[in-house]
Amino acid sequence: MNIKSFVFSMGTLALLAAPFVGHAQEFQRDIETLEKARVISVIDRGEHQIPGTEVMSESQYLSAEVLTGIQKGEIVSFTNDFTQLKEGDQFYLRHLVSPSDGTEFYSVADPYRLNVLLVLTLIFVALVFVFGGLQGMRGLLSLAGSLLLIFYVLLPGISSGFSPVLVAIGVASLIIIVGSYITHGFTRTTTAAVIGMIGTVIVTGIAAWYVVDIAALSGYGSDESVYLRFQSDGTIDLVGVLLGGVLIGLLGVLYDSAIGQAVAVEELLRIGGNVSRKEVYMRALRIGREHIGALVNTLAIAYVGASLPLFLLLQYSSASAGYIVNGEVFATEIVRILIGSIGLVLAVPVTTLIAVYLIRPGGNPRDTIQAHKHNNHV
Repeated sequence: MNIKSFVFSMGTLALLAAPFVGHAQEFQRDIETLEKARVISVIDRGEHQIPGTEVMSESQYLSAEVLTGIQKGEIVSFTNDFTQLKEGDQFYLRHLVSPSDGTEFYSVADPYRLNVLLVLTLIFVALVFVFGGLQGMRGLLSLAGSLLLIFYVLLPGISSGFSPVLVAIGVASLIIIVGSYITHGFTRTTTAAVIGMIGTVIVTGIAAWYVVDIAALSGYGSDESVYLRFQSDGTIDLVGVLLGGVLIGLLGVLYDSAIGQAVAVEELLRIGGNVSRKEVYMRALRIGREHIGALVNTLAIAYVGASLPLFLLLQYSSASAGYIVNGEVFATEIVRILIGSIGLVLAVPVTTLIAVYLIRPGGNPRDTIQAHKHNNHV
């Protein structure tokens, strides 16, 4: 085909496609609202086969009262083939309205679980207060600060189009600083752990970016990523979101490792007398190796537990193990585990080295700042 014929063909296709493009532009999404509702009665029950499968699914015909929103007080009836409910159960009702002809559709979005979550949270806080005392409550305050940074800095930053990697590194650093000083106070020990953690996060972030790039991961490792792509009209960098998730997920075990190493150095310096810094470093590193063994196992098992349904799919797949592991869904989880473990391993020698040179030998390194304040009042 010559160039003139190609241009003519493309022009013809464009003209033919124009009406369909115009029709697509007129497409409007259904108007969706979510309101709290309560089951008045289960009118009927049944069972049907999911089309294209041999799986049977239960269904029920419900009558429910809307408890919130502009339809508050109204009674609606609909078929529910999602989570089966019983009389008196509360749930979130999804109400869809077609903008073209006003057709309405009702369905169960999710059972109401907030009351269970609230009771569980209160039990957790009470146990932390009883057995953790003041230190435990400071830990809860630190957790609250971390969640505020995630919901009011990290998520809006990514949604606004900023680089998810840079935003994640920045927020992770803030979480480290705020959480560490709130929980453990302004001491040299805490500062050593903070510097070690921030350095590890930066190095791990660079390593994660490089690995994700050469592994050609697209970020479409879950249904949520696909939904996010459409909801944001393609403006959010999913690869960056993947990297940011790896860094934020690393913070929990990284925090435990770094604080543990800094405290180990502190205790060795406190009782070591004239022991050299090199000897303190080697002995603290010995403690760190034991910690690494436990935490790496914890990190890997935690990721496997969170992805258990994914691993169960292996039992029902006819593809080879190599093909399945090579797939993005599995490859993404493996990258999460290994990058997180690398960061965890690096945190031990880095934090230990910083602590050895930052914490003063002899005396009481943890009370350095408090001691100065006390002496000023004498």
